[in-house]
Parts: sequence; structure tokens; C-alpha cells
Amino acid sequence: MEKFNITHSRRSFLKASLLSGGGLMISIGGLSGFKLTDKFEDLKLPNEWNEINGYIKITADNVIKILSQNPEFGQNVKTSLPMIVAEELDVDWKDVIVEQAPFDTKVYTRQFTGGSQSIRTTWKNLRTAGASARQMLREAAAQVWNVPIDEVSTKASVLYHEKSGKSAKYGEMASKAASIPLPKEVKLKDVKDFKIVRSPRKNVEGINIVTGKPLFGMDYTKEGMLIAMIHHPPAFGMKLKSYDASQVRTMSGIKDVFTITLLEEGTERAIFDTRTFNELLVVVGNTTWEVMNARKKLKVEWEGIVEKKETVNVFGNKREEIIPAGLESTETHLSKMQEMAKKPATELRKDGDPETVFKNAAQIIERTYNAPFLAHNTMEPMNCFAHVTDKEAFFAAPLQAPEFAERTVAARLGLPVEKINIEMTRMGGGFGRRAYGHYLVEAGLISQKAKAPIKLIYTREDDMTYGIYRPMYTATYRAALDADKNLIGFHVKGGGIPEHPIAANRFPAGAVDNYLAEGWEIPSNITIGAFRAPRSNFNAAAEQSFLDELAAAMGKDPIELRLELLKRAKDNPVGKNNDYDADRYAGVLKLVREKSGWGTPEKRNLHRGVAAYFCHNSYAAHVIDVAIKDGQVIVENVYSAIDCGIVINPDAATNMVEGAVIDGIGNALYGNLSLKNGSPQQNNFNTYRMIRCNEIPKKIEVYFVENDIDPTGLGEPPFPPVFGALANALFKATEKRFYNQPFSADLSKL
Repeated sequence: MEKFNITHSRRSFLKASLLSGGGLMISIGGLSGFKLTDKFEDLKLPNEWNEINGYIKITADNVIKILSQNPEFGQNVKTSLPMIVAEELDVDWKDVIVEQAPFDTKVYTRQFTGGSQSIRTTWKNLRTAGASARQMLREAAAQVWNVPIDEVSTKASVLYHEKSGKSAKYGEMASKAASIPLPKEVKLKDVKDFKIVRSPRKNVEGINIVTGKPLFGMDYTKEGMLIAMIHHPPAFGMKLKSYDASQVRTMSGIKDVFTITLLEEGTERAIFDTRTFNELLVVVGNTTWEVMNARKKLKVEWEGIVEKKETVNVFGNKREEIIPAGLESTETHLSKMQEMAKKPATELRKDGDPETVFKNAAQIIERTYNAPFLAHNTMEPMNCFAHVTDKEAFFAAPLQAPEFAERTVAARLGLPVEKINIEMTRMGGGFGRRAYGHYLVEAGLISQKAKAPIKLIYTREDDMTYGIYRPMYTATYRAALDADKNLIGFHVKGGGIPEHPIAANRFPAGAVDNYLAEGWEIPSNITIGAFRAPRSNFNAAAEQSFLDELAAAMGKDPIELRLELLKRAKDNPVGKNNDYDADRYAGVLKLVREKSGWGTPEKRNLHRGVAAYFCHNSYAAHVIDVAIKDGQVIVENVYSAIDCGIVINPDAATNMVEGAVIDGIGNALYGNLSLKNGSPQQNNFNTYRMIRCNEIPKKIEVYFVENDIDPTGLGEPPFPPVFGALANALFKATEKRFYNQPFSADLSKL
């Protein structure tokens, strides 16, 4: 049983006299805190509670509401986070009502969904919050019943004193508990005693979703609001020169046409202040249809940008970013990358003497892997409601990182941060795309200039041609073998537009005596950003494909080679900066080997591939079985093994892995955003191929490593190794290696 100390001040404790109706409200400074109250409506919290980031509410009649602090875009944190609190509070889950917490930087910290960190960063704090509330309720019951607190137990939202036979629901003791000081130390449950955590719970918003209740940003509406749409340049590397809107202004329903400048000259951008086109042409009108039609009638001239440099502040570390002039194309990108790959690169890690080893090797295996830009293509395109006045601004939007966007919006609108109010709506997809809050800034500037509440809407074409893509990558892997086919050297050199993908301290770093990792980059005016498991989604594809080819050259089973390397990394690691746990890495490989029946006679007729990867603090391995029928790839089975520590909600976790598998297969086979003279060649789903329902795996089996390790990430880790497992399975089926994404291009040539 764990114990946690709690620090709090007199000011951070709200007395019962502030409450009406006998409810309980508690604040814990420095924790993902909470409040228990008798009201269902949200309370305005005092400023001194600025470190609180969660809520519990209990009514006098024992209705329990738990507020989920992080934005929700389908990963189901709105169910999982409250489950953690409910576990330590010891309530009956059927009595719990879950609600999205409001965005408030005075009350919450890290209201951010991204990096697979929602559960990991709140685990102990939310447990402590629930346990502290339970302790105070027990103390209240002990005082009322005049019994020792150690004799008061709880079960399913009810307090018990077995010796006297007394019992009371939490709501009956809420008012009394509010007058009791916060405990200085609380005991958390033993993992073996969990009743809510680790048990399946249905999505708390499932009914609302399937019945079409207004939940998403696109659903948001206010009486009197106008519709706004942006007309941006047709190509990266271009900007607005002039426009004629005389005809548009006379069209029915059109209120105004004007330009906005997103960021002022010389602005130091924060990490999520990425934007594609700085000067934007805007059409504002009564309805979406009227604005869409009016936008087509605009007469616009564009011109090329000039090269410039901007300062980007990445969490306190400043760097200079070059935005070159010119119109870029995929074909020229490829040739530039090939040229750059031949030049010296930045050394990221070096162990031993790889140059000498490669010079004297009996055999060298060298392969190069390439991947294109990828568009996020969230089901819900970008949108934002904004109402800006001289005194304050209100936004309602699907947003992953409201706190970062709030600062930028406040600075750009010239308003204090405390006058910026953001309502977090449910997101119709994200995985990095909605971390970039440019559309809030755009909406705010439009509302400010229009002097009216507006709703900014992107069409699918707007969204797909605006940028924030997964970068274009390439990497060359080399392995040096001695005369006995032992691996004696490993070299990876990777680059990209405009960033390289290499994670130098990941496997097989630490498992090879002579190791070299290098990286290089080519500046670009094409805007990129986080895409589900950034960089890892390419690294895993290339690395795991190469390891399979290496295993074949060494005459080893692919899983056995990986396990041998991991054993070396565990028993006698090279270097001290290896960022993975070799035991846990090997654990998912062993589990997927067992569950898939890898190598057993009854499985030999299947064309199967394996891959494993570590990222975002978790480990994932997949075995994929494929068949080629009438020239089409048929994914028969997928076996997935995941080590993400304690699994909060097995239903949600399984769904997350299944989604990652389907997403990975679709992107590996079809994902591709190409450019010609700066213009994206795919702008909707008729040209940007997505996986279809009849192409998803016939069966996906998901298995989790059972341990008591604190939970880690899950949204991103299962995604990267899907690419490599599919590539390796396709080799078995076609006897052809796949070095270029999307794989469908090479499959069509077979």
C-alpha cells in the first residue's frame, strides 16, 4: 500500500459554510485536485486554487459527479480519468456521472491531450485526490458516530461501522466532512484491491455519440453568429498580392470580405504556433452555403514569398527556423534528399569504432527507406466559434492544447490572458493536428474585425491543403557482419523535410558494440507537425523492416534475432543513454510470439510478419498475417501485445490498439500527400486514399502484459510497429521487400 503526503494551506481549504445543501467541496493544492459539492452546476473557483486540476462532486442524496480534466478526441480519457478517481474514492461506478471539466489555467495544470501522457501524468495525483476525499468522509462518520476512524470502512459509496451496525451514504456525511482539515497523508489501495480500475467500462459518452447529440466543435452554434471561411494561397511558398471582392460583397448573405495577418512580424513562435499562410483572405456571411459560393467568386492574385528566418521557442529552448522561398515538389524533394544523404551529417550517437568495423566487415547490408508527407485527415475539419469584444474573448473549439493556444490568442488580440475564455468541445479526431491552435487565432481575429460572433469553418479541401503534415522522411540502415555472420556494427543515417526522424538512443542502440546514428534536415516552407507517434511512425517502419532483412542474412528467426539483441542490451548494455527497458521490450515480443503461435506447424501456411517498438514510455509488438488474392492485400489476422503498465479500462485500451492497427495498415498501404509546384495534389478523400471497411483485418487479437507498473502511454505506441509488421508480412507473401511508402505503389507493379 502506497502512502502520499499532502501539503495544503488554510486558504486552499473551503469551509462548509460556503456551501449550500450539505455538500462537500475539497481542494488539494499541488495535486490533480478535486471538489465535492452538492450542486451539479459548475462553481466559480477562487484564484488561490490555481493548482487544482480535477473535480469530484457529491450531492446530499449521494449523486456523484466526476469531472474529466483533459480534452477528449476519442481515446476515451473522459471515462478512464474519472475511473482512477472513483477507484480510490471507493464508489459504485453506476452512481457516477462524468462531465468535461471547464478549461481554466487558474485551476488546472496540463489540460493537454497529446504525447500519450493523459493517464501517465495524472495517475498518482488523481488516486491521491480520491483517497483524500474518502479519508475525510470516514473521519466525518467517525465523529458523528463517536467511533475510531480505523473502524469505519467504505464500500460502493457507503460508510460502515460494523460493530454498531451503522451505515451512511457519502452524501449524508458530505457537509460534516467539509469541516475536517485535509489529511496530511493518505494510503492508496493495493493494486490487487482494485474494483474499477482494470475492469471494462463502457464509454460514458457512447449513447450521446451514437444518438447524434451535439458534442463536437462543428455542432456548436449561437444565435446571431456569422459564418467565416478563409481563402488561402493555392500553393506553399505563395502569399496574397491583391484581390477584388467587389462582386462578392454584393452577393446574398455576404457581410464582409477582408484580410487578417495571423502573427505579427517578428513574433517569437511557441512550439504549437505553427501556421502555414500568415496573410489570409476572409469571407464572412450568414450561412455556410452562401460563404462557400461567394468565396469561389473572389478575384485574387498571388505572389511568391521571400526567404525568412523565425525564432521558435520550444519549451524554453530557442531555435532559428528557416522558411525558404520557392515552390516545392515531391520529385525535387526526392532528388534533394538523395543528394543530402550522400553528404556528412550531424552525429547523434557513436559507440565503439563503427568506421573501422564497417571497413573490415566480411559483409555489409545496406537499405534505404522512404516515406511521404501524410495529412491528418481528421473526420471533423478544423473549426472554431469566437466572440471577441473590446474587453474579453470567448472561444468554443475542438482543441488538444488550449493552454498554449490561449497565450498566443491573448497576445495577438491584445487582451489579458484572464479575459480569454475557451470552451473545450469534443474533438472529431486529433492525434497531433489539433495541438496547433492557429484556427483559434484566425477565428479571434475575424470576430474582432467583424465585430460579431463568428464560426470559422474549414472545408475538407481547406483542411487537407493547409499543411501541418507528417514530414517527408528517408533513412539508410547499414549492418556489418563478420565471417561468421555475427552483427558487429550498426549504422543509421536519416533525414527529412524539414526535420530528421532519428531517435539515436533507441533500440538497437545499446545492443551493438559499434553503433553510429546520424541525422540531417532540409528546410522547407511546407508546414509540418506532430502526427500520431511523431518520428516513431517512420523509424519503426524502417528499422523493423531492416531487422527482418538482417535476420534473413544472418540465418536467424526474426523474433529470435530481436530477443538476442535485447538480451545483450540487458546483460551487458553498450552506453548509458539507452531509453528503453530491454526486459519489457522482450516481454511484448515473447507474448506476441506465444499468442500468435509464431513458427508452429499450423501457422506455416500464413504469410506473416512481426515488428516491435518502444515509444511514449510503452512497448508494442504485432504479428500480421496477410494473403494476396486477385492482386489485393487481404489482412487475415493481427496479434498485438502491449506493455503500457496497469491498464485502466481494458475495453478502451483494446479499442485504442485496434484503431492503431487499422490506422497503421491504412497509412502504410495508401497514405501519401504529394506536391507539384507547391500545390498539394490530394485535397479530398477521392484523391487521398484511406483504408476502407472491407480492407480492415478480419481479426485483431489484443493482449496486454500483466504487471503492476504505473500506467504509461497507449494512444501512440501501438501505431509505429504496424508499418514494419505489414512490410515484413508482404515480403513473405510476394518475395519482394518494401522500401517505399505507401506500399500500394510497389504492390501495383507485381
